[in-house]
Amino acid sequence: MATIGTGVLTLVDWAKRLDPDGSIAVVGELLAQSNRILDDALFMEGNLPVGHRTTVRTGLPNVAWRLLNQGIAPSKSTTAQVDEQCGNLEAWCEVDKQLAELNGNVAAFRLSEARAFIEAMNQEMSQTMFYGNSGVNPEEFLGLSPRYSLTTAGNGQNILLAGGAAPSVDFSSIWLVGWGDQSVFGIFPKGSTAGLSHEDLGIETVETTAGIAGNRMRAYRDHWVWRCGIALRDWRYCVRIANIDIPRLLAGTGADLSEFMIKAIHRIPDLGMCRPVFYMNRSVFEYLDIQRRNDVILGGGITYQNVDGILVPTFRGVPVRISDSLTEAEALVA
Repeated sequence: MATIGTGVLTLVDWAKRLDPDGSIAVVGELLAQSNRILDDALFMEGNLPVGHRTTVRTGLPNVAWRLLNQGIAPSKSTTAQVDEQCGNLEAWCEVDKQLAELNGNVAAFRLSEARAFIEAMNQEMSQTMFYGNSGVNPEEFLGLSPRYSLTTAGNGQNILLAGGAAPSVDFSSIWLVGWGDQSVFGIFPKGSTAGLSHEDLGIETVETTAGIAGNRMRAYRDHWVWRCGIALRDWRYCVRIANIDIPRLLAGTGADLSEFMIKAIHRIPDLGMCRPVFYMNRSVFEYLDIQRRNDVILGGGITYQNVDGILVPTFRGVPVRISDSLTEAEALVA
C-alpha cells in the first residue's frame, strides 16, 4: 500500500484543465525548453550494473632503429581504466481515481499530466548532462562542466577562455561535443533499457497524509524512470568555450564567438571520427547570429542546412543547437 502526500492533483488543478465544453484542455507548455542534446547523444549499454568501465591507452611502447647484430629493449604500452556511474532519475504521479473520472475522459486527463512529467524529466536530464556533479551530489552522474573546469588540468587545452572576468557574474559557455563510441557517449546500466521508461500501475489503494493520516483512497499511479550517465572515453573530443560574458555581449563588446568556435573545431583531433555538435543558450545564439553578418560577408559563419525537413543552423558544417539548460550564471573558469 502506498502513501499519497501533498504532491498530487487537486480539484482546483482539475478545474484548470477543462475547456468550456467540459473536455480536457490542450495545455500551453509555457515551461517547455529546447534541449536538443538529448536528441544528439549516442547511447550505449554499459558493461557494469551501475555504469560503464572504459579502458584508454595512456602510453605507447618505445620503438628503436636496430643495427645488425645488435638488439633492442622490449617495451609495452600502458592503459588505464575509468568507471563512469549512471544516475537514477525517477518520478511518481498519483491522481485520485474519482478526480480523474469526473469528466469521463480519464485517458486525456492522465495524458495531460504525463506531458508535464516528460518535460520535467527531459529538463533535469539535460541540465545534469552539462552540470551534474556526483562529487557534490552522489545521486547524480558526472556531467561535462565539472570535467572541464580547470585550464591547468590534463584536458585544459580544450578549455577556451572567452575573456569574461570579475566583477561580472553572468557567464555562460559554448560546448563542442564530438559524439561517438570512441569519444563521448551516453550510457545506461548493464541489463537495463535506454531512455525514459514509464510504468502505468493502474488503480491502487494508497494512504493519504493530508487530513487524517492512514486514511485510504483509490488512485491512478504512474512511475517514471530514466537511468543514464555520460562516458568520456577521449577528452580531446569535447571543447568548452567558457567565461562568455553575457552583459558584454549585450553591450556589443563581448567575445568574437565565431573566432572561438573556429578554435574549438581545431581542438577536435578528427571530425570524421565523431558526430560534432555545438551547444549554446538562446542569448549566446542570438548574439552569434548578430555577429555572423560580417562572417557571412567574408564567406564563413553560420549557414542553414536542411535536415529531415528542418532548417538546422550550422557553423562550418557543424550543427548548432540551442540548449536552454546552459545557464548564464556559471562560475568563472580559470
